[in-house]
Amino acid sequence: MKLSIYAQDGKETTAKAELNEKIFKIEPVDHAIWLDVRLLNANKRQGTHQSKGRSFVSGGGKKPFKQKGTGRARQGTTRAPHHVGGGRVFGPSPRTYLMKVNKKVKALARRSALSYKARDEKILVVENFNYDTPSTKAITSMLSGMNLTDKKVLLCTAENSANIVKSAANLYKVQVREAVTFSTYDVLRADAVVFQEGALNKINEVLG
Repeated sequence: MKLSIYAQDGKETTAKAELNEKIFKIEPVDHAIWLDVRLLNANKRQGTHQSKGRSFVSGGGKKPFKQKGTGRARQGTTRAPHHVGGGRVFGPSPRTYLMKVNKKVKALARRSALSYKARDEKILVVENFNYDTPSTKAITSMLSGMNLTDKKVLLCTAENSANIVKSAANLYKVQVREAVTFSTYDVLRADAVVFQEGALNKINEVLG
């Protein structure tokens, strides 16, 4: 599978980039995608939620009335759950939501997500570039030339570039990731995935 390479200004060139069929043309496995996205979302949770049970609410140290002779049910504390101001029954408590997925499954999930994008012709390749200073105008101009204005874009760079990251910082629909650090969710939420040539080579090495 070959794609045209775009120049830094967003214009299509005659050069071609080869997409590895082992990555971009496999039969997608939806279950692997689901497992990886569930993992990503679960690991974002802090797990610090907590409510007060009967042992945590204040008061209730004194028996509200004597055990016998009142005609009412015996009560040991006013902080039991069925009393107003009492503790909560089976409320949330701090816990960890961390999950684990095998590396092979995570790689399969990313390949599956990329194959979906390739099938829909949502993969683009741009030549390697960098900026001496941050320039939102340059990023906007490039995306405009590629007909990606106002679309959610995942831009994968060949190497970590602070200037490119800062250039896209004010564009809330543009997400910048270095080479293979993107996740399955990053690919799925994007309307188009733009790879620098160098990033595409690294992906072929790691996922191919």
